[in-house]
Amino acid sequence: MRSSRLLVLFLVTATALADDDYLEDARAILANAPIIDGHNDLPWGLRGDAGDDPELAEVVNPSGPDTDLDRLKAGFVGGQFWSVYVPSAIEPLESVRYQLEQIDIARRMIRANPDTLALALTAADIDAANRDGKIASLLGIEGAHTIAGSLSVLRDYYRLGVRYVGLTHFRSTDWADSATGERLSGGLSPFGEKVIREMNRLGMIVDLAHTSAETIDDVIAVSSAPVIVSHTAAAAVVPHERNLGDASLEAIAKKGGVIMVCFIPPFVSDEVRVWQEGMMPLLAEARSEADWVRITAAYVEENGTPGRATISDVADHIEHIANVAGIEHVGIGADFYGAEQEHELVRGLEDVSKYPQLFAELLRRGWADDDLEKLSRENVLRVMRAVEEAAER
Repeated sequence: MRSSRLLVLFLVTATALADDDYLEDARAILANAPIIDGHNDLPWGLRGDAGDDPELAEVVNPSGPDTDLDRLKAGFVGGQFWSVYVPSAIEPLESVRYQLEQIDIARRMIRANPDTLALALTAADIDAANRDGKIASLLGIEGAHTIAGSLSVLRDYYRLGVRYVGLTHFRSTDWADSATGERLSGGLSPFGEKVIREMNRLGMIVDLAHTSAETIDDVIAVSSAPVIVSHTAAAAVVPHERNLGDASLEAIAKKGGVIMVCFIPPFVSDEVRVWQEGMMPLLAEARSEADWVRITAAYVEENGTPGRATISDVADHIEHIANVAGIEHVGIGADFYGAEQEHELVRGLEDVSKYPQLFAELLRRGWADDDLEKLSRENVLRVMRAVEEAAER
């Protein structure tokens, strides 16, 4: 009996030591190839903390439940696309004001932290920021309802530093269909095609997160540059309406793009997806962070909480996309948004310091170091350079 207990203790200890080795190796890889993450909603959280008053948003030491500067550094984040999100329930003309305010919050946040953050507008800027030991900070719009149907407004956002635009969010625009909205155009309208061509001309990345499969097909047919999906997962693994089917994964890869995998539980866990289905239409009506919190709390009170998504779930989506689209076409777009409840967080990936744990899991699965470097940053940098080159042409 005693020998059996000793054997169990030995095996547990050996497993723990091996796990420590994988984590140490993951940290070494990321120290050399720091992550470029496609989506973090901290600027919206700062606005919500200020009672929806952008002038009161705390930008000097920006922090939220899942994101702050110290934890970004601990997580080996070298580049962050800050989402300057505006809810699609806000009317287009009003949303332009909100959009300008969100861009202002993000830029004030970057400017107030010059020792840690550096505004980046190009792929070269990311490399330069990292050489200086700083986190390259880029801006990405989530939902092009905020251009209010105007290419002039789109150009102004570019001049203010926005480098990707997600075409839709919960709702469709009158020129691009959302995965969760009414089908108004059957994909892109003729004006939507103009938007894509103007983004190509500017050197602005097209983000297909939240768009319908038909919109994805139309964008790929029109665009002269690769595209991204800043935060999503694989529909073949979890059939969430915002996840991408294999045909879309293959089409984006053929275009040279990158699909960035998120850490959102209902996207990566089918149990959580099923639990959340009734809440999605309610969240589509949220106009503020306070609305989101209220809707979520009421839903939990009525329906209880689901089980937890895991690091293994996220790794399953990354591996599926890598298998279908190719390792050159997968990235990380965690979509941290300030969630505080356990069921809203992936176990083991609760904040921005935890990226190494995910990379350790992929090492356990046999991933090579150079493939992990592609996942962490090289794929995104390739797309950015290709978009810049297309604009020059």
